[in-house]
Amino acid sequence: MYTFVQKFHSGWAYLALLLLVFAVVNSFLGKSSKREFTAKDRRIALFGLIATHIQLVVGLILYFVSPLGSASIGQMAESDVRLTWLEHPLINIIAIILITVGWSKHKKAATSEAKFNSIFIFYGLGLLLILSRIPWKLWF
Repeated sequence: MYTFVQKFHSGWAYLALLLLVFAVVNSFLGKSSKREFTAKDRRIALFGLIATHIQLVVGLILYFVSPLGSASIGQMAESDVRLTWLEHPLINIIAIILITVGWSKHKKAATSEAKFNSIFIFYGLGLLLILSRIPWKLWF
């Protein structure tokens, strides 16, 4: 089970990042061109939100079923272990909270510009945080 969850978490990350980048770029283009916020724009942001939440749930499952967890606690001084077991989960939870806040703020916004702006800012910050804490050595 651990191997399946680990591979799913790694594979789903590509889709989640792609959808998140697409949502950020779409909101930037919508904001800069001053177009109306449509149902298509809403769906793009929603798919980014859903993909990141699925990634979070799978990541939390992986974190708690991993056979490496208890052995790694004493090795937090090593940067790779600290990244994998502390920084990656913590920063990504914060990033997904920001993405969720962006989704909530866009729903309350009255104008298209405000909707695009909240998605661009909060999803963009979330994307930057996620990219900063990906364990790149394990990914490639």
